Amino acid sequence: MSKNGNHSQKDQQKDQKDYQVYKIEVTDPQKKKEKKDLLSTPVCAVDLQKTKTIADLVDAFKDMSIQARRIGQCAQVLDNMLTDPDRPTVYLGLAGPLIAAGLRKTIRDMVASGMVDVIVSTGAILYQDIYQARGFRHFRGTPEADDVKLRDLYVDRIYDTYLDEEKVWETDCWIGQFADTLTPGAYSTRVFLEKIGQTLDDENSIVATAVKRGVPIFCPAINDSSIGIGLTEHYHRCVKEGRPGVIINSIRDNYEITQTVVKSKKTAAIYVAGGVPKNYINDSVVMGYIFNKDTGGHTYALQITTDVPHWGGLSGSTLDEATSWGKVGKKAMKAMAFVEPSVSLPLLVGYSLQKNLSKNRKPLSLEWDNDLLISLKQSA
Repeated sequence: MSKNGNHSQKDQQKDQKDYQVYKIEVTDPQKKKEKKDLLSTPVCAVDLQKTKTIADLVDAFKDMSIQARRIGQCAQVLDNMLTDPDRPTVYLGLAGPLIAAGLRKTIRDMVASGMVDVIVSTGAILYQDIYQARGFRHFRGTPEADDVKLRDLYVDRIYDTYLDEEKVWETDCWIGQFADTLTPGAYSTRVFLEKIGQTLDDENSIVATAVKRGVPIFCPAINDSSIGIGLTEHYHRCVKEGRPGVIINSIRDNYEITQTVVKSKKTAAIYVAGGVPKNYINDSVVMGYIFNKDTGGHTYALQITTDVPHWGGLSGSTLDEATSWGKVGKKAMKAMAFVEPSVSLPLLVGYSLQKNLSKNRKPLSLEWDNDLLISLKQSA
């Protein structure tokens, strides 16, 4: 070291020679190739200055990561599902507070544009569609509301959304009174909901639009809804008056929906949330054995949900898990996005509508003889 305390040039050269940076390197040729393959596709940042439409945004998601990429993967499944020349029958499973969230028109547009062929829904979603078709509304509220006060005012709350309990009660009773007008007997939910849909004068109604397009609606848990409450009110009056009334035959639902599966060349599923509709659509595939047919499972499947797999419940179970049951095909194209439907569904439906993916999908024509499906074919 020099007298002024600084390293001489000779000292610096010695320090550099003594300090060796440890170098990491893959040297095995096979592993080098594997590494190159793994690092072949970069993540691309979304360029919002170039995204002018929903379709542009979802396309950009395909090159991103985390749930954005999963939305992009769901869009790819949707694209293949709706443009498959074999025209698979598409089943739409609906659960969760979708109408309260403001998705009524989005779902209606899925039906009107030919994206779906069969609907399986919770009773609450269909009830709230009927409720709005009768001229009543959902209102913006707050999750911090005083629920005791709301009860005194007969205001019902769904998280941050309000309904008028007086109008809910009126609609419940209307359903019971509507049942009074029908020929007494056992109905499948498909038939019962079709008859209700024929009375609704609202072009934005999911139920009414489905009836006009010949899209059957099944509601396997109809009792667990205000539709069930209205039918219970009807049943109670029938008991008191000693007359026959309308009852729902849920096993007939199983029988009818399974026939739509076994008569389809291929099937596909769109699950919005999970719950009973997801399992019911999947079970309809399994029940094909009743008609001596193994369909091989859905050819396409996608799900958007906030439920997660690790609790073991059906709502969050993966589509890979469904393959083990024969519900989703071994070689099916499938994707899941763990994004709340009020955000994810408009993205996927907007993507489909803006790309006009279902333009070549002619509506299906289903010919029923009571509970027997005589034929399922594309309309001329």
